[in-house]
Amino acid sequence: MTGRELTLLSEGRVELVGRIPRSSNETFLAEVSCAEDSGYAVYKPEAGERPLSDFEPGLYRRERAAYLLSEALGWGLVPPTVIREEAPLGVGSLQWFIECDFQEHYFTLYEDAPETHPDLARIAMFDYVANNTDRKSGHVLRGDDGRVWGIDHGLCFSASFKLRTVIWDFAGHPIPAALLEDIAPLAEATPPEVAELLDAGEVTALERRVQRLLSSGVLPVDRTGMRYPWPLV
Repeated sequence: MTGRELTLLSEGRVELVGRIPRSSNETFLAEVSCAEDSGYAVYKPEAGERPLSDFEPGLYRRERAAYLLSEALGWGLVPPTVIREEAPLGVGSLQWFIECDFQEHYFTLYEDAPETHPDLARIAMFDYVANNTDRKSGHVLRGDDGRVWGIDHGLCFSASFKLRTVIWDFAGHPIPAALLEDIAPLAEATPPEVAELLDAGEVTALERRVQRLLSSGVLPVDRTGMRYPWPLV
């Protein structure tokens, strides 16, 4: 994607189109526009978040942190995401809307599109680094251009290990050397733009997860058989 999407998200006028159904928190489709240019975004206001016992309010910051982490790694797995203070329902995240066939998701891609497997395995690695608590199958999209994306990262980066994901098909597989090189800098320092959105304990935990991946060289295995979100899709 180009800077156009970030410009629209950061500077465009935000108008609500409607609520996105079946979301745990209030989530909206919005149109963002600047002059003659426009596009669609997913808007998640802090005001629409349900209180949680294990995450502080402000899940929108984690949406932005996931995007920044993906960009710092050079992986481009998370659609452009910004924080907007002056949005219609108050501060929240705006993420570029991915045009896709919503009948496709992780399970269908894994079974029917083997060419996506490298990207799916990379999402599994990203989720371990980010400690994603909620990687449902429907949180993996293939855009109309064939590109694979991961969305919905509000429940990431906890200091306590909470990984829950449907992506276990690559567990125990060796991690390509190029991907280990990508994450290696995180073992020593979290990118400042990511760290400022998290607390100190979460930053330390992220770096330790990376250290474990570098040491093992393989994608993690769920030895409990219980690290799945619900519902699965």
